[in-house]
Order: sequence, then C-alpha cells, then structure tokens
Amino acid sequence: MTDTDVALIVGGGPGISASCARLFAEDGMSVAIAARNPDKSVLKDLAENHGAHLYGCDAADPGAISELFAAVTRDLGAPHLVVHNIDGRVPDIFRKSITEADPALALTTLQNSSFSAFLVGQQAARIMLDKEPDEGGHRGTIIYTNASAAFKGYPNSGAFAMASHGKAGLAESMARELMPQGIHVAHVPIDAAIGWTQEDGTRAHRLAGTTVDDNMADPDRIADVYLQLHRQHRSTWAFEVVLRPWVETW
Repeated sequence: MTDTDVALIVGGGPGISASCARLFAEDGMSVAIAARNPDKSVLKDLAENHGAHLYGCDAADPGAISELFAAVTRDLGAPHLVVHNIDGRVPDIFRKSITEADPALALTTLQNSSFSAFLVGQQAARIMLDKEPDEGGHRGTIIYTNASAAFKGYPNSGAFAMASHGKAGLAESMARELMPQGIHVAHVPIDAAIGWTQEDGTRAHRLAGTTVDDNMADPDRIADVYLQLHRQHRSTWAFEVVLRPWVETW
C-alpha cells in the first residue's frame, strides 16, 4: 500500500485506538476515528496533534455505520485499513453468574461487540471489493481486536464469552471468504490487561494497577503488530495473532 492509505478505527479510546492512530498517522496515513463520544479529551488531542478526523457513531446501528463509511470515503477516501476495536461489555454485565445476568444487557453486549463487528466488516468489505487491487494483489485490511474470551469461556462471564466467540467466528468466516479476493482479515485476541500511558508517564490498567517489568500489554506495541499485519505480503498473511505478555499464564 502507499502513503495515501486511509485508516478507519472504530471504537476510540486512550489505549489501542489512540496508539494505532498515532502510529498510522506517523506512517503517512490519513486517520479517521469513530466513537460514540468523539469529544473525549484523548480523541481531541489526536485530532489536534496527529491530524485525526473524528466521527460520532453508534457502531451497533446499521444506518450509522453506513453513514460513517460514506462520510470517511467522502472526506478522506475509501479506507484501506479498518480496525474494529470494541469489546462491547457494559458495566453491569461484569462478573454476573448465568442466573444473575440481565438478558437485556447480554443482548446489548452482543450488539456492541459481534454485531457491530459484522456491520463494520460488511461495509469495509463492500468498499474494498469495489477497489482494484494494488501491485501486490492487496485490496485492504480488516483487523478485529478481541480478548482471551474469544477462546476461553470464563466463569461469570457468559455474555462476554458469547460476544467474543461470535466475533472470532465472524472474523474466521470473513477471512476464508475475503482473503482469496485480496482483503486481508486478521483476528487479534489480546490475552492480557492493557496498560496504557497515564499523564504521569506510567503505564497502568484501571483494575490491574501499574505495570511492572512489562507484565501488561503495551498498546504502542499492539499498534506495531497491527501496522505489520497491514503491510504483510499476501504469501504470508497471518489470520490469528494472539498477543500476551511474557509473564501471562495461559
């Protein structure tokens, strides 16, 4: 791909999304970030200091996703790289047994996660299939961030396991369908707490505390992997890359 690449990140926040936006911009891409709340301070900083274009969007709404891709294509050009970075959990579904979990919140988790992943993948595929492949036969890249719940159903986490397994199945189905047509689909489960950089320069996670000796995933290094996936030669396209710190138990 060339330095005119357009990257669209769906799900904007201070961790993986922010790291990807900075790296993609440094690499010469035009970067768009979609979030339900595009007024977050971290997103405004990315717009001011890295030229990111911000879009408000409910990723679980089919019409909103269609409008998002149309707006990004109109403003910047057709996306060459699309990252879906939404896990979909809502606070009151955490640590609920199967007998306690609210069915409405379980449905919301599915809509926010695997259903939004379907909507984003559908629009990305439509746009990329309309493009001529480059000299390397590459029409574009779609990357799905996921969690270890993509392959491990933890206790008291049924809704999230259901959503994460759904996203994993979607990504595999899309890869089998689209990779022969020149679209690289990659699934990246992060089996770790993610320690993103705080204002004081430390890396920390809201539940796991401050990182010690690289015991948490670094979102800047995750972004490195995403860019490398986008640049891979099609003779060695990776589908699933599981990322975990060297000390993680698995």
